[in-house]
Amino acid sequence: MGSIICLMGRSATGKDTIFKRLLEDPRLGLCKIIPYTTRPIREGERNGVEYFFTDEDGFLALRSEGRIIEDRAYHTVHGLWRYFTVDDAQLQEEEKNYIMIGTLEAYRKLQAYFGPRRLVPVMIELEDGVRLQRALDRERTQEAPRYEEMCRRYLADCQDFSEEKIRAAGICRRFRNDDLEQCLEEIRMYLTEAAGA
Repeated sequence: MGSIICLMGRSATGKDTIFKRLLEDPRLGLCKIIPYTTRPIREGERNGVEYFFTDEDGFLALRSEGRIIEDRAYHTVHGLWRYFTVDDAQLQEEEKNYIMIGTLEAYRKLQAYFGPRRLVPVMIELEDGVRLQRALDRERTQEAPRYEEMCRRYLADCQDFSEEKIRAAGICRRFRNDDLEQCLEEIRMYLTEAAGA
């Protein structure tokens, strides 16, 4: 049975870049799991690429069909935003290795759904000041920057990725993204051992 690699970390640690690079690596042969969200699409994003974008009614319809594997709800300064994983056609081939970006909460719910042996955690870390600057730089590129939401998310990460929660999830190995190429090489080696990728 294939593995599900769950790439995690606080906001602006470089998860999106690492995700894309790992997905493009033919030696790993990974398939991506695209999550769903009810948050507004950002400039440069495309439906079905970064996320499947839907609304609250779409979420409720999927939930009533029993297709939600895990979901998280965030009360943002712009209203309720949901992020969730759906049991859909993306996960039909169980022998393949998949990769997705998630949170600690999502990781634990995926473990409960698929079994702990199928999940491989990859925790990305970066110094907080660097993360904050990256988040600010990214927000400035938006047509309508949402600085208040950026700050809320930054602060929420302190609780969502607390040391206690990381330990409770059983995550021992972490990858520091001070140097992208070195970080990627360490993750590749880890995945070769842990997921047989």
